[in-house]
Amino acid sequence: MTTGTQSAEDAYRVGADAQRALDRTNLSPLALWLFAVTCGVSVANIYYAQPLLDSIAASFAIEPSRIGIVVTLTHVGYALGLILLVPLGDMLDRRKLIIGQTLLSTGALAIVGTAPTATIFLGGMIAVGLLAVVVQSLVALTATLASPHERGQSVGFVTAGVIIGVLGARFISGALADLGGWRLVYLASAGFMFCLSLLLMQVLPRHIQSARSENYFTILRSMPGLFLRDPLLRSRAILAFLVFASFSTLWTAMVLPLSAQSLSHTQIGLFGFAGLAGALAASGAGRLADRGLGNWTTVASLVLLTLSWLPISLLSSSLVLLALGVVLLDLAVQAVHVTNQSLIFAAHAGSHSRLVGGYMTFYSLGSAVGAIASTTIYEAFGWTGVSMLGAGFSLTALVFLGTSRFFFHRVHEDVKTR
Repeated sequence: MTTGTQSAEDAYRVGADAQRALDRTNLSPLALWLFAVTCGVSVANIYYAQPLLDSIAASFAIEPSRIGIVVTLTHVGYALGLILLVPLGDMLDRRKLIIGQTLLSTGALAIVGTAPTATIFLGGMIAVGLLAVVVQSLVALTATLASPHERGQSVGFVTAGVIIGVLGARFISGALADLGGWRLVYLASAGFMFCLSLLLMQVLPRHIQSARSENYFTILRSMPGLFLRDPLLRSRAILAFLVFASFSTLWTAMVLPLSAQSLSHTQIGLFGFAGLAGALAASGAGRLADRGLGNWTTVASLVLLTLSWLPISLLSSSLVLLALGVVLLDLAVQAVHVTNQSLIFAAHAGSHSRLVGGYMTFYSLGSAVGAIASTTIYEAFGWTGVSMLGAGFSLTALVFLGTSRFFFHRVHEDVKTR
């Protein structure tokens, strides 16, 4: 009977052998930089709204307790894109798919920036989330094009762009909103996405066709099967749901008490840099997973995530303690996320697009739940209630991991003996 660590190591060995058997094209440094920047800008489109919720609510006369719907609908759109668009990378010319998504994203951002009514604005935000999944298409493409000995480094470089986009978005949107209002944020991003689409036309290789011959519906039907057959993927997806619900609880609701303290959008956005420091510090989690320490890294990260809510809960007393809590929370969340991806990518060679689409759907749904729950809880119970909600998601993830490792391992062993 193998241990959980040995199973993870076996998965890594099988995945690595399968990947080495595939013919890959080396990525140029220019392509890697462009992929990273495009990922950063695209994922930032999802998070620009978080420090602007009070201004958006005022523009469209939306109740403060309901303004979290803006973030929720964006993540619902993102989840739909993960399910419906990202798997297309396993069957279509990825060059056309990626360029098409960036051009359509330009249009969606322009609609948001000029929306005359709340209905059009919210519809535009769903489209923004739907098309932001170009991030995952680029991450999967990077894993496909990179040579085997550079794959981890290349994916890590592009993923760093994603992290910077997630956390830098809050400062950028805050600064632009202070200069010209919240609409300027989305119009500026529309222009930037259009420029990136032109650059991608020049840099992306021609005819990046998947080696698979399955049709679209076969690919969609295969995604649930991946989760039904693989206990590791199931457990890691559930962990992603819970940790990103905790993450979204903080970043969605935080703008409300900070705005009440008369902080500007730019000042609120500066907390994103604190989170960025923590997130970048989590880059070593993948190396620990490579050494067979994925489970221990996850446990330590979830303990840290739960504890981070103690200084966060003291927001009204100390912004320094809040910043400390933000660093710890983002370090823990990204460490779990990096470890999750390291384990499941290694175990599933050749299905990168559908795999990332399925896994990241849980990430997006967790973010959506955290967003709408946090603003509702804040209206009823204040920041103490929000802190208890975030800590509750974190503690649930820790308890789940502690109980699921034995359960899923036993199920896996039972299947093997039949």
